[in-house]
Amino acid sequence: MWTYVAIAVGGTCGCWARYGMTNLMQAIYGRDFPYATLSVNVLGSFLMGFLFIETLERLTIAPELRSGLLTGFLGGFTTFSTFTMETLMLAEQGYSLKAGLYFLLSGGLGFFAAFAGSYLARNH
Repeated sequence: MWTYVAIAVGGTCGCWARYGMTNLMQAIYGRDFPYATLSVNVLGSFLMGFLFIETLERLTIAPELRSGLLTGFLGGFTTFSTFTMETLMLAEQGYSLKAGLYFLLSGGLGFFAAFAGSYLARNH
């Protein structure tokens, strides 16, 4: 029961954090390229890599809290479904180069961020 509560609270907080970061990034960089979703996904990938290892190998925390952080907060924060729709919309609007760049940057930077987060958690 408490795991579900932790996931729900974490998910709500993650959604709020995503909304705030999206507004901030769009205010700074505009809407010509999906910088907001890209930055959320890269940061979320880093945090997932870091917190997954940190809470598995270094920190002892309750399983409910771990689920609330990883499944709830980061699940609510990251935006893979938004990423796929934005890529599709760029392609359908004739911006094939932007769509391809966005796809490659999201996958490549997301993987690198998850790797960097897990490496940092293991080696600090």
